[in-house]
Amino acid sequence: MNLFRAETVHRAVRRIYRHLKMALWFPHGPLALLVLISGFILLRNELGADWSTDLYELVYGARYLQPIRLPAILISGGMFIMAPGLLFRSRTAWIMTLLLLLSSCITYFFIQPAHEYRSLAFFAFLLLALLLSWKQFSRSSIAASWLFTAASALMLILFATFGSYYLGSGYNPPITNLLTAFYYSMVTMSTVGYGDITPKSQDAMLFTVSIIILGITVFATSLTAVIVPLVNQNLQRLLNHKGQRMKRENHFIVIGRTPLAINTWRELTKRDCPVTLITREAMETHEFDGADLIVGDPSDENVLRQAGADKATAILAMLTDDSENAFVILAAKEVGGQAKTIAAVNDGRHLKRLKLVQPDVIIAPQVLGGELLAMILSGEEITPDFVMQRLLHQDN
Repeated sequence: MNLFRAETVHRAVRRIYRHLKMALWFPHGPLALLVLISGFILLRNELGADWSTDLYELVYGARYLQPIRLPAILISGGMFIMAPGLLFRSRTAWIMTLLLLLSSCITYFFIQPAHEYRSLAFFAFLLLALLLSWKQFSRSSIAASWLFTAASALMLILFATFGSYYLGSGYNPPITNLLTAFYYSMVTMSTVGYGDITPKSQDAMLFTVSIIILGITVFATSLTAVIVPLVNQNLQRLLNHKGQRMKRENHFIVIGRTPLAINTWRELTKRDCPVTLITREAMETHEFDGADLIVGDPSDENVLRQAGADKATAILAMLTDDSENAFVILAAKEVGGQAKTIAAVNDGRHLKRLKLVQPDVIIAPQVLGGELLAMILSGEEITPDFVMQRLLHQDN
């Protein structure tokens, strides 16, 4: 009974999830908001309560920026840029936000005083939450990748240009204007290194090392973010052209990759019956090229709706786990429609429990095989009616 109690709780949670329309905003919405808050926390910690005024004065040169504060300000700016990307579930924004949060954690752990450990704990919590939610950030559109690649590159250029400008006296010859600072930044980040401007102070040396490392990291990440969506789109286009998806109506849905499921799919296909196959993993053999195949969780109502369960003739749950077969039948009933539900039983001890979900037909070939073998060995009579009754478990 624990199986059905767990299923009841699971269905209640899914009902709440649908009622609140959480698929539209959770967890990416709260995470995007927390990243914005992280950016404000960084600015407040670095510039104080009047951070907005101080930031304005820094931009217009009315105030001198201590070099040690520049990384945190740039990181907070990156968080402001990446938060909208998280809202759109961008994989690129997720990767860049992870890097920014990791940089914040390292900075606060080694540099900031003990009273800032609350901020460190908040950043560490947000970093963990993003890691646990990685499946939710799977969108990798080319437009989003280009946008956040451009934003990341712009942030790095600003960081390098203003940093070298503020540390201008630490270079030989000194950097006295933004144009020279921009030139030095581009030459250094590209690792060209003409040698016409060299760092001579310790601060300038450390800053030069930081922009070389950040330049390689950001440009490598940005290149990956742009190329991967292009490759994925081409692969998806190739896979989609393997065969056209059939019209999912008045068809059979076979669930599982067990020998029983595969043989059922194969025999129905030989008879030109429309069949949709649902498996948890992709089928690697060429036999399934062109088959109407869906890879996903068969107990998920969305997957069943994608397979056209509400318009199917029959739904055959033939997984190796009898409890999963029961969940599939329950999900099929939630979807609705007129399809007959057929569930396979692999262990005779689970037969009574599976009957509680009330499938139209229960098929137990493995249970029947053991019983028939025992009857043959003991000399008992076997009749066709007995075989059909035991195979389909339809009591007269």
